[in-house]
Amino acid sequence: MKQLWRAAFVIARRDFTAVVLSRTFILFLLGPLLPILIGFAFGGLGEKISNTDLRPVVGVAMSAQDSAALERAHDRLTERMGEQALPRLRRVSTSISPRVQLARADSEVVAILSGSVARPVLTGKAEDLDKLQGDLSLMSSAARAERTLQLVKIERQEVATSLGAQAQARLVIGRIAQVVMFFLTILLAGMILSNLVEEKTNKIIEILAAAIPIDAIFLGKLMAMLAMSFVGIAFWGGTAFGIFLALGGGGSGLPAPAVGWPIFLILAVLYFAMAYTLLGSLFLGIGAQAATVREVQTLNMPITMGQMLIFFFASYAVDHMGSPAEVAACIFPFSSPFAMIARAAQDATLWPHLVALVWQAAFVALIIRVGVLLFRRHVMQSGGRWWKTLFRPATG
Repeated sequence: MKQLWRAAFVIARRDFTAVVLSRTFILFLLGPLLPILIGFAFGGLGEKISNTDLRPVVGVAMSAQDSAALERAHDRLTERMGEQALPRLRRVSTSISPRVQLARADSEVVAILSGSVARPVLTGKAEDLDKLQGDLSLMSSAARAERTLQLVKIERQEVATSLGAQAQARLVIGRIAQVVMFFLTILLAGMILSNLVEEKTNKIIEILAAAIPIDAIFLGKLMAMLAMSFVGIAFWGGTAFGIFLALGGGGSGLPAPAVGWPIFLILAVLYFAMAYTLLGSLFLGIGAQAATVREVQTLNMPITMGQMLIFFFASYAVDHMGSPAEVAACIFPFSSPFAMIARAAQDATLWPHLVALVWQAAFVALIIRVGVLLFRRHVMQSGGRWWKTLFRPATG
């Protein structure tokens, strides 16, 4: 066993150095930042568009007193309902017929409200009248009741915490953790599919297999890719944190998960490592059977769909704590990391996480062992019956 781990560390150091010190790794690190920059650019454009007032303009052709009352009612209502809730008002001449004013080419108003607050008359196209009639009726009613309407005083009773709001906030934290873990896993684990193809093509794998156990090759490659993933996560996380601080963000109002932030972050790192190694060991075993890059690309789509189904299953379980679906998601190895990190956000009990981590690690070892067996039998053309070699250390 000691020799196995020593050989695995040698393979891991070899692969990690080859990947991290290459020029393409810099492009790999910068790749996910490009969508973020594009998102900021489109976000600024979207904010500029949203700040542009696109509300319809309604002309008010009433007396000065009624127009002022209608404007005051408009201001009171928009304070509660929001600026975009009601159309804009603009005073127009009362000496010109509304039909004539709407026929002008330079007119910005889509309809004209004339008459009085008590008996308003709205002139415009049928589809515009259908959209504006309810809002203008509300404003006219508020303007008419301006002097007689008495608002009911609300008595306030403040509390320090709300269990319902706390549970909802923890549910949101669990969902966010699931999404981040899934995004990172699907972004990083897919590279393992093609990890052995080049070495098989160049016959390097046969030289390695003659010198060290095949188990060590698989384990070392998995460790190298996991370490490379943590380098990428540290770079992306540091960049995101720097942007967050530069924008003046603060975490004072951020609710705490049930287990507390320190333990939650530790569990998030451990569960990501488990999710990555579970999928990575499976991908390594599947990719080891592929002979060409084309076969790897063919396998990529069904594997990605399987990942999404697992994520949807774990995401469904978040809202059903303690249900059979949630228990099944925690037990099923590939959905267990996603389900358990959501449980950590909502439940403070720690012993289930220890059991889950041991269970997931055992399943990683089983997948690696089966992958090694299949690799020896179908690629190296060696090995006896599978039940005799499953739990026996594999050599070259």
